[in-house]
Amino acid sequence: MRYLLRVLAPLLGLALAAAGILLVIEVVAAWLRPTAEAGLTVPWPDWQATMDELTWADFPVAAVAIGVAVVGLLLALVGLLARRSDIVLDSPTPAMAVTTSPRVLARIVGRRVRETDEVASASVTASPRRIVVTARSWAGAGPELRSTVREQVDDLLTELPLHRRPRVSVSVQERKGPR
Repeated sequence: MRYLLRVLAPLLGLALAAAGILLVIEVVAAWLRPTAEAGLTVPWPDWQATMDELTWADFPVAAVAIGVAVVGLLLALVGLLARRSDIVLDSPTPAMAVTTSPRVLARIVGRRVRETDEVASASVTASPRRIVVTARSWAGAGPELRSTVREQVDDLLTELPLHRRPRVSVSVQERKGPR
């Protein structure tokens, strides 16, 4: 959802900027030629004539109102769902709140996993609820590597002052080729 916000925010900003530029152009054009019957870029008199014929009970008015309400609710929902997913740590004092990002936790876990001799490389993703470790081992590494990596991650999570311990998932893939 955060990526959706990163796309929507500039688009909405550009739309509002374009509307503002259009308004400035129309105002300046109205100042320069006050006797003109129509706007420079927007047909304001035609729009006003159409609006004069509409009442609150007409279908287009209700459809536009419902459309604006739905778009507003969707934007509010996207904004609420795009919150940061910080990982809460136990604070040293009650007056202090300590958090870290999932990216930092993934880097810490990945560094610890890569310290193992049998691990050639590892990729780690973390969230407040789950840590997923994919370790690639050298050819010939034993099947106990999965349990070794799991123990290392569990030991690290015990050392960290995590308020809520995430679930850990470890998978091991064999890397082909010479060491």
